[in-house]
Amino acid sequence: MRLESPTPDAPTAPRVEDGAPAPSAPGSTPVQKVAGVVIRFAGDSGDGMQLTGDRFTAETASLGNALATLPNFPAEIRAPQGTLPGVSSFQLQFADHVVLTPGDAPDVLVAMNPAALRANIADLPRGGVIIADADEFTKRSLQKVGYTVSPLEDGSLESYQVHALPLTSMTVEALKDSGLSRKDSERAKNMFALGMLSWLYDRPTEATERFLETKFAKKPQIRDANLTAFRAGWAFGETTEGFAVRYQVAPAEHPAGTYRNITGSTALAYGLATAAHKAGLPLVLGSYPITPASDILHALSGMKRFGVTTLQAEDEIAGVGIALGASFGGSLGVTTTSGPGLALKAETIGLAVMLELPLVVVDVQRGGPSTGLPTKTEQADLLQAMYGRNGESPLPVVAASSPTDCFTAAMEAVRIAVTYRTPVILLSDGYLANGSEPWALPSVADLPAIDPAQATGPNGAGDDGRPAFRPYLRDPETLARPWAVPGTPGLEHRIGGLEKADVTGEISYEPENHERMTGLRQAKVDGVAVPPLEVDDPVAPDGTRARVLVLGWGSTYGPIAAAVRDARAEGLQVARAHLRHLNPFPPGLGDALRSYDRVVLPEMNGGQLALLLRARYLVDVQSHGRVRGRPFSAGELLDVVRDAVAALPDHDSAAASPAAGAVAESPQEARR
Repeated sequence: MRLESPTPDAPTAPRVEDGAPAPSAPGSTPVQKVAGVVIRFAGDSGDGMQLTGDRFTAETASLGNALATLPNFPAEIRAPQGTLPGVSSFQLQFADHVVLTPGDAPDVLVAMNPAALRANIADLPRGGVIIADADEFTKRSLQKVGYTVSPLEDGSLESYQVHALPLTSMTVEALKDSGLSRKDSERAKNMFALGMLSWLYDRPTEATERFLETKFAKKPQIRDANLTAFRAGWAFGETTEGFAVRYQVAPAEHPAGTYRNITGSTALAYGLATAAHKAGLPLVLGSYPITPASDILHALSGMKRFGVTTLQAEDEIAGVGIALGASFGGSLGVTTTSGPGLALKAETIGLAVMLELPLVVVDVQRGGPSTGLPTKTEQADLLQAMYGRNGESPLPVVAASSPTDCFTAAMEAVRIAVTYRTPVILLSDGYLANGSEPWALPSVADLPAIDPAQATGPNGAGDDGRPAFRPYLRDPETLARPWAVPGTPGLEHRIGGLEKADVTGEISYEPENHERMTGLRQAKVDGVAVPPLEVDDPVAPDGTRARVLVLGWGSTYGPIAAAVRDARAEGLQVARAHLRHLNPFPPGLGDALRSYDRVVLPEMNGGQLALLLRARYLVDVQSHGRVRGRPFSAGELLDVVRDAVAALPDHDSAAASPAAGAVAESPQEARR
C-alpha cells in the first residue's frame, strides 16, 4: 500500500467517534465509525487461531490501519484438546492513529470453545463483546475446564455483549456438498469466523481468497471448502439480524512510502541479508532450529538468489562453528538461537572474541531457565550476553525495540561486527519475533554502506625488512585487526584459540602480552561508535523539565511509550529514553541518569540492566522487573509512572492524582 500523509500526534479522544452511526443503505446494518479496536481470537491449538489472526491482520494492513499484534500459543505441538493449556490466541489492535502495543485488553473476544472463554474472560472489560461457538459448549467440553453449567446460559456473562452462534454447525451446513467428512468440514470453522469478523469490521476479502487459493492449490477440495466457509461467514454477517451495527476504522496517517506488514523475525532476516549486500559479502547462516528463533532460518533459507547460504546444523555448537568458519573464510557468518542455545554456543563465541573475526549471534529470548516457557517472551538473557563466556571476553550487544526495528538493529549489528572485527550479540525476543506491524520499505540505495576492508596484501615489515603480513596490527581508529581471507597470497598467518602476540600473531604465553591483548580487546569494544543517548523530555509551558526518567531497552519500547504518553495526558511531567546499544552504552547515558531525581527501569527480568547501570554509574536506578512470559501492559506501567512521580520529594500529590488530569478509568487506558 502507498500512503501519502504525515503521522499525527497520538489522540487522546475516546475510540468511538462522537455522533450517530454513519448512514447506510436502506435495509442494511448501520455502520459506526470507531477510532480503533482490539480483537482477540482464541481457541484450541488446532483451531487455526494463528492463521485466522494473521489473515485478519494482513487485510487490516492493506487498508492502511496502524496495527500491532500479539500471538500467544502453547509450547506443545498438540496440547490436550479442549483444555486450558491447549488454548491458542491471537490479539490485534488496529486503529486510525499511532498504535504502540497490541492493546492491554480486548474489546472483542472470539472464543471457539469453553477453554478459550475461561482462559481469556478475565482480560475482557465489562461491556466487551463475546462471540462464542455455541456448538462447542457441550457437557464434556465444559467439564474439561471446570464449568458445571454453560456460562452462555447461567447469566454469568450478563455484563458482556454475548453472541452465542453455532459456528461449527453453520460451517458444516455450508460445506454439505463439498464431499468432505463432518470432521474435515468442522476444521474450516475458523474461516467462517474470519469471514464473519471481516464483514463486521469492514475488512476486504480479496487477498484472503488469493491466499487460500495459493496455499491449497494442490488440494482443490480443501481449497474450495475454506473459500466456501469464508464466504459463508461473510454472508452470515450480511444477512443476520444478530449484529445491531458494523464498524469502520479509517486508515491511519503515515509518512509517505510503500508499506507492508512484517513480523520481527522476517524483518531481522531482511536486515541481515541487506547488510550483507551493503557490505558486498555473502551471508552464511549456521543454525539449529529452536523456538522462537526458527522463523529467521526459514526466512533466510528462501534468499539464495541474494547470496545467502543457510545450513541447518545437527546442534547449536555446530551451527555457530559453521558461522565462525564462514567468517574466517571471508563471508558474513551469522547464527540464530534462543537462550538455551546461546549457552551452548558460548565457547565458540569466546573463540570468535580471541580470533577477532566478524560474527553475528542472534538471540531471540524466551522464558527460562532451561526449557522454561519456550513460546513466551522474556528479556532475561542480558547478563548471559554480556558475561556468559569464560575469561575476559567482551563483545558488543545490540537490542531491537519493535518488530520493524529488528531490521535496523540487524543492520547495526552487522556494521559493528564487520567494522570492528568482533562477534556481536543481537537481542530480540518472542514478543518482537512473532509480533507484526506496518513497515515502510526503505530505499536500499539510501542505507549506509558497510566497508569490510578485507586485507589484500602485506601491511608491515618482517624481521628481515621485507614486506610481511601482521595479523594483529590494528587500525588506529577502530583497533580492528586485518581481516585476511585464506588463500590470499602473502597473507599467511597463524590463527586459533591460544593467546596471540600483539602485532605478529605468534602464540604467546607472556603475562604482559596477555594483559595488553585483553585490554586491547576491551578497548575495541568500548570504542565502538554508537549514537549519543536521546532523551524525550519536552519542556513544560512554565519552562520546567521532568524529574522522573523512564528508561527501557528492547521490546519494552511500546508499553513504556504508551504509558509515558498517557501520563503526560494526565499532566505529569515524565521523560523517556530507550537503549539500543547495551555494550557499549551510548555516550551521555551517565549524565542523563544523574540529571533526574528518579530513574525507573521496567524490564522483563529480575532487574539485569538496572544492576549493570547501578554498578557502572552509581545511580539508584529503580528496577520494575516482571517475568510472566508476556509483555508489560501500558496500564501497569502507567501506575508505575504515577507512583514514581508521587514519591518525589516535595511533590504535590494532588497534582499527580488522576483527577488533576484524565480520569483513571478512561477508555484510553485499555487500548494504548
